[in-house]
Amino acid sequence: MAYSLKNFHKELLEQSPQLVRDYLQHQLTVRARSPLTVEEYARDLITFFRFIKKYHQMVPAETPDSEIVVSDLTDQDVLGVTRRDVLEFMNFLVTERHNSVNTRLRKTTTLRRFYQYLTDQRQLLRESPMQAMESPKHKKSLPKYLSLEQSLELLNAVDGPDKERDYCILTLFLNCGMRLSELVNINVTDVRHQASCIRIIGKGDKERIIYLNQACLEAIDRYLAVRPKDGLKDRDALFISRQHKRISPKTVQHIVKKYLGAIDLGGPGYSVHKLRHTAATLMYQHGDVDIRVLKDILGHENLGTTEIYTHLSSKQMEDAANSNPLAKIKPKSRPVKQSNELDFDESEMQDEKQRE
Repeated sequence: MAYSLKNFHKELLEQSPQLVRDYLQHQLTVRARSPLTVEEYARDLITFFRFIKKYHQMVPAETPDSEIVVSDLTDQDVLGVTRRDVLEFMNFLVTERHNSVNTRLRKTTTLRRFYQYLTDQRQLLRESPMQAMESPKHKKSLPKYLSLEQSLELLNAVDGPDKERDYCILTLFLNCGMRLSELVNINVTDVRHQASCIRIIGKGDKERIIYLNQACLEAIDRYLAVRPKDGLKDRDALFISRQHKRISPKTVQHIVKKYLGAIDLGGPGYSVHKLRHTAATLMYQHGDVDIRVLKDILGHENLGTTEIYTHLSSKQMEDAANSNPLAKIKPKSRPVKQSNELDFDESEMQDEKQRE
């Protein structure tokens, strides 16, 4: 499916300067980025140009950021941004907005790609203001995931009037490692029982095939037996909400949070995306799945993204070594020799000197 600005968040477009609109169109059509990703780019760029207006006193200092209009910025305003402007913006994100390292890293990436587009694609600039700009240092951390026992406990916690649907959703997350957006977009016709597989539309509108194991096939069959058939607002959708329309991402997030809370994992850090990490971890650690195969299952563009699961395994090996009861044993100290005592080799050396 090709996206255009007609499909895009209208309010974000209306708030954007013309060059930003051009960039968003390029990302949607030429680069085939997903609308959700491009909406993030739009929000980051609007935040940046709101700062630029206030920093350069183009609006009264007391104007709330949310009320600053940037759609009236000219091409020259956008092209006239300097490295100093970007540095001041980064400082603003830390001191005023208190953004996390990850958020600042994303905004830096957005600005770098936008000005690279203006420099390389449009050739409107000789040099990007992001040239040689360092990104915020990001401390890599291993992803949170559920153990095999916790995964079984999560599935056993499913109950209620929608238990077949909810169980099927959790089973697909834990076995297939799909993204939230991929799951809610599944159509009934995407499930191919004869071939034991499912068709997924991932990031950038890229299609991939995921093979279904017995647990997934049985969970889908049990859900289809009770799936609503009458009064549907979206007959194609596999997962249907109580309003008889395609289930929304927020509803799925609520479902996952509810059952994670039921097994005492409802705190921060546990979410739908952690189930994707769980699926990948279980496949890699318990199924001896080749990292290249895992890359294709998860729909990663490059192997480097998937390699976090090999690092995770290395961390487990390190923890195992440190848990050894001999890990903290130290050698006993040997008695110190008297000054007149000589080792055998030292005695021989002295005899040799005397002979000389």
